Amino acid sequence: MVALGALGWLAEADLLDTFQTTTGADRETIRRAAGDAEFLAAVLDFVMLDDDWVQAVCTAQSLPYPQFLAARAALPGGDMPHWT
Repeated sequence: MVALGALGWLAEADLLDTFQTTTGADRETIRRAAGDAEFLAAVLDFVMLDDDWVQAVCTAQSLPYPQFLAARAALPGGDMPHWT
């Protein structure tokens, strides 16, 4: 649910085009993949490129920051260490 909320936030924040350019996913692909755990992990990874985006997504969903990170950890690849 957190990742779906983040995807909706990308559209509302006028960042969906940037997401599409970065990932190569067109809108139809996004619609089809919205239920795919690996795609949703990519959405959260994209949001995590900017701390302000993470804060905005969390604010929009009334979500504590640790819960955003827990959502990412629960999706495929979430067990990978972050070196940044």
